[in-house]
Amino acid sequence: MRYRTLGHSGCAVSELCLGTMTFGTETDEAGSHEQLDVFLEAGGTLVDTADVYSGGASEEIIGRWLADRPSEVTERVVLATKGRFATDRGPNGNGLSARHLTRALDASLRRLGVDSVDLYQAHAYDAHTPLEETLRTLDGFVRAGKIRYYGLSNFTGWQLTKAVHTARALGLRPPVTLQPQYSLIVREIEWEIVAAVLDAGMGMLPWSPLGGGWLSGKYRRDERPTGDTRLGDDPNRGMEAYDRRGSDRTWRVIDAVDRVAEARGVSMAEVALSWVTNRPGVTSTILGARTTEQLRSNLRSVDLDLTAEEEAALDEASDLGSTDYPYGEMGIEQRDRDLAGG
Repeated sequence: MRYRTLGHSGCAVSELCLGTMTFGTETDEAGSHEQLDVFLEAGGTLVDTADVYSGGASEEIIGRWLADRPSEVTERVVLATKGRFATDRGPNGNGLSARHLTRALDASLRRLGVDSVDLYQAHAYDAHTPLEETLRTLDGFVRAGKIRYYGLSNFTGWQLTKAVHTARALGLRPPVTLQPQYSLIVREIEWEIVAAVLDAGMGMLPWSPLGGGWLSGKYRRDERPTGDTRLGDDPNRGMEAYDRRGSDRTWRVIDAVDRVAEARGVSMAEVALSWVTNRPGVTSTILGARTTEQLRSNLRSVDLDLTAEEEAALDEASDLGSTDYPYGEMGIEQRDRDLAGG
C-alpha cells in the first residue's frame, strides 16, 4: 500500500480507502468488522462513511469497532464522514445550513464514539444555503477541534471553484478534497471537475470506481442480472440500472478491461481500480465491498501497475466522444496557444 497526502493537507492516507455504505445493510456487523480488520492489516488507513449510510448504522458499527480494538490499531485510522442529507424531520432536517450541519456532525460523533473526525465532507451542494454560511460553519468545526479538515462531495466544477475562492476571500480554510463518482464508465468529470480540483490543489476520493459492479465483469450483454448481486436484486436500481448503463460504450469498456485482465492474469476489478487510482488528482480510491472476499480481491489492485499501452487502450475504449465544442477537438484547439506558431 502506498500513501498520498490528503489533498493540499499534510495528512498521509492510503491510496485505497474503505467505503462503508454496505455496513448495516448488505454487510452485517461481524462482516463489517472483519473488513475493517483486513483493510488495516493490508496497510489501509482511510475509512469513509456518512450519517445516512444504513440510517446511521454504518457509523455505529464503525464506532463499536473502534471501541473494541486496541489504540495501536485504531490510531492508524484516518476517519471520514459526511453530512447534508435528511437525518431528521422538518424543514431544517437536511442541507448545508449551520443548524443542520452542527446537529448532523454532533450526531455522527456520538454514533462513532469519538470526539473528532479527520475529514468531514459536505455530501452534496445546497443551493438554498448561502455558501458563506456553510464555509464558516465548516471552518468553525476545525477551530472547535471537532474535525481536522473538510471536503466536498458531488460538487460540480463551478460549485467547487466558487467554494474555494469564497473560502479564501473570507480568510477561511479551503476544502482539501472532493469525492466524485469516477470510473472507466463515468469519465465526465474530466471535462471540468478534474481541472477545478487540480487548480485548487485538492485531492479526489473517487466513489463507485467499479461502476456499481459493472467493471468487475459480473454482468453480461443480453443477459439480465439475477442472483445475489446488486442488480440481481433490483435490475432498475439507481444510476447503475441495467437498462440505463448497459450501453454499447459500456460493453466496449468491459471488453477492453477483460482483455487487459486476461493478458495480465488478474481480475477485471484490479485493472479498473488501478486505472482510477493512478489518474491525475486522485488521492485515494474508495472500495465498497459486500464481502471480505471481494475486499481482499480489490486490495490486490495496489500491486498492479498498468503499462502506458494498457492505459491507452482503456482510455480509447472509454472515450466519451464529446462533440466539437467546448470539450472536443475544435474546442481544445481554440484554447490552445502555440507560442512557436506565427
